[in-house]
Amino acid sequence: MTDLLLLTPQLPYPPQQGTSLRNFHIIRGVAQTHSVTLLSFLEAGQTTVPDQIAPLAELCEQIVTVPVPPRTAQQRLTQLVTTRRPDMAHRLYSPLFEEKLSQLLGERPFAIVQVEGIELARYMTTIRAASPASRIVFDNHNAEAELQRRNMLTDARQPYRWPAAVYSWFQVQRLRHFERWAMQTADATVAVSETDKKLLEELFYGIPLTPAERQTISNLQSPITTIPNCIDTQQFTAYDGPSFSFDLVFSGKMDYRPNVDAVLWFAAAVWPRIKQARPSTTWAIVGQKPHSRLARLAQLAGVTVTGWVESVRPYLAGAKVYVMPFRVGSGTRLKLIESMAAGKALVSTRMGAEGFPVTAGQELLLADGAAEMSTAVLRLLDQPEERQRLGQNAQQFAQRYDWRVVIPRFDDIYASVMRDA
Repeated sequence: MTDLLLLTPQLPYPPQQGTSLRNFHIIRGVAQTHSVTLLSFLEAGQTTVPDQIAPLAELCEQIVTVPVPPRTAQQRLTQLVTTRRPDMAHRLYSPLFEEKLSQLLGERPFAIVQVEGIELARYMTTIRAASPASRIVFDNHNAEAELQRRNMLTDARQPYRWPAAVYSWFQVQRLRHFERWAMQTADATVAVSETDKKLLEELFYGIPLTPAERQTISNLQSPITTIPNCIDTQQFTAYDGPSFSFDLVFSGKMDYRPNVDAVLWFAAAVWPRIKQARPSTTWAIVGQKPHSRLARLAQLAGVTVTGWVESVRPYLAGAKVYVMPFRVGSGTRLKLIESMAAGKALVSTRMGAEGFPVTAGQELLLADGAAEMSTAVLRLLDQPEERQRLGQNAQQFAQRYDWRVVIPRFDDIYASVMRDA
């Protein structure tokens, strides 16, 4: 049994959104064969009361938390001007977290320290100083520099978003250096998809790779391993609770930039076409912390913006079609696997389904333009047999992303870095 220290950007319980879902299932899986200590930031509204986080507490030998550090707009501007680090490197920097990390590493010889996400990568310097023998595994939830580049290109197409595009341009340059440093400092890096792995390999080596060069890396040993996002598929396939009926559903953390962009674009470009053809159509936007830019969507006929909900499962159970109208993003989206496990018919942009080996027309429908997406959505709303066919195929596809199948792959990484120590 290996002593494992896991660093997470927020307490991964309850596991309701992308990062916390991935981290909870990682802990759930590795705790079967390893001793897990968790050092985590605690967000506003989260608690460490034992009976309220019992499923997480039962998996961990010890849980240590530090409050998320406050950060003003003035501090962000000062950091932008006076340092060369990207914004994400400053976002969760806390002297108290650093102190707790050093303390834990001094008390116990952790064989593995696993860093969950680029926001915590800065602490690798502390890990190296406090415990040189510990092996560092960097779980990179997105190809962050590429994600920022895509945000920049999307904003550059809209004049009112040009200030955001300029900001992103600065962040892209800094993220490339920081993300490369993080991967080269760690003993192993994990990507969530083969698409991200290829992007990160090119960043790691600093050059575009030809197919022959990529094959050479593959034949030796890539510094990056793919371990996809995963869920407990049984929670969705076997769900028999209440349902809330909507024709269309989108779910996610609604202050997350790619999610905000997705629903704003859908509302402006796709929704009017659907309502014109089918005026009674309803659409639920499900998820916590709706951004202020989404306030006007709640005023649209047929649209419901729920805010925080205890579970997305009743909305998935009652949905006819799940929509994923993404134009920006990186990594892979757990919402795709959740809706598939629930047996839903999906319509997604190609970017929304990026990183998953899906086949258009088999597990879901792919549509990028407004006309193409509205046609696909209306087709499924009018054809229940087609919805059922896609939903059954999707549910079968989702089984390969169950945590029981995915998480054991971390053991291979641990064994590899320990062998190379």
